[in-house]
Amino acid sequence: MLKSLLTTVIVASALMATSGTAALAADASGDWVRANGASKTRIAPCGSALRGKLVWLRDPREDTENPDAAKRGRPLLGVQIVQSMQPTGTDGKTYTGFIALTGADKLKLEDCVMAGLICKGETWTRAQ
Repeated sequence: MLKSLLTTVIVASALMATSGTAALAADASGDWVRANGASKTRIAPCGSALRGKLVWLRDPREDTENPDAAKRGRPLLGVQIVQSMQPTGTDGKTYTGFIALTGADKLKLEDCVMAGLICKGETWTRAQ
């Protein structure tokens, strides 16, 4: 599950980097809940880009799968998981994707691998 969360966040970073609009940065600011309800990420402007950090976890736990051994064992809550909205994948894959506000309270993320041949999506809901 942690790997899925980190993959989603890395993909979200890449997706938001490709969006590049100040309007999206302003509208996307706030707390967003993953579709499975397991975590909440706070998205905030960072210059003309966006960043995000974990602000709530249903089951708080430590970072046990980080590729950087020095970061393993730290609590995941509060970790900056999206930085400058630049792709930061560490699994050797190249991601492409899209992000769009589909309503005032819905943020659709879609990530793709293999130049867009294989895609999956997730819609986050703005936290109340």
